Amino acid sequence: MLAVATVALFGLSGCADRPNDLDTYYDDPAPTPTVEPTRPSVKPQAAPLPLPPTQAPVPAAVSAALLTDEDVAEEEVVPGESTMSGCLTGLTRGPSRSVAWSYPSGSTLEHQVTEYPDRDASDVVTRADCAGKKLTLTKLPGIDAQRAWCAGTTCTVLLAKGKLVSALSVTAGTEARAADAARRLLPIVAQRLRSA
Repeated sequence: MLAVATVALFGLSGCADRPNDLDTYYDDPAPTPTVEPTRPSVKPQAAPLPLPPTQAPVPAAVSAALLTDEDVAEEEVVPGESTMSGCLTGLTRGPSRSVAWSYPSGSTLEHQVTEYPDRDASDVVTRADCAGKKLTLTKLPGIDAQRAWCAGTTCTVLLAKGKLVSALSVTAGTEARAADAARRLLPIVAQRLRSA
């Protein structure tokens, strides 16, 4: 009996450091939660968005001199994308606008109007040197200067009045067709320029 009492005493002494609650006796003691001090939430500020580059507004005269869909309706063209190639690439040093159309045949028609506030437009047209052979056109009244060229199957016409240069470029299947279209449109382009 002494042996049984000794075993019981030693068995109970192994549990001496645990609470005497049978519900939690076999569970590991729960860790004590550590509470971190709360910090005020600070939202990171977004970097300011860069502003788009400011562009000078296009003068009303430039828009007024630009061909419209109604002006070219008899050509049976549809709006297209402007590529500004050839002679037209060197004329964009001032405020300008451009439009383009496509013929059902795949030919293209482009028109660009540029304002030169620091000089006369006739100076720009006189100094322009486009590639190709000169195209002779009837002198138009009320226009300060005019020049025209055909290079391959593209014909370009430059007209000047005051501070405005009006540039028409037609690309067709043949040089003759491009020149014919340029001649047909020339009076309309000139009228737009005179009324701007």
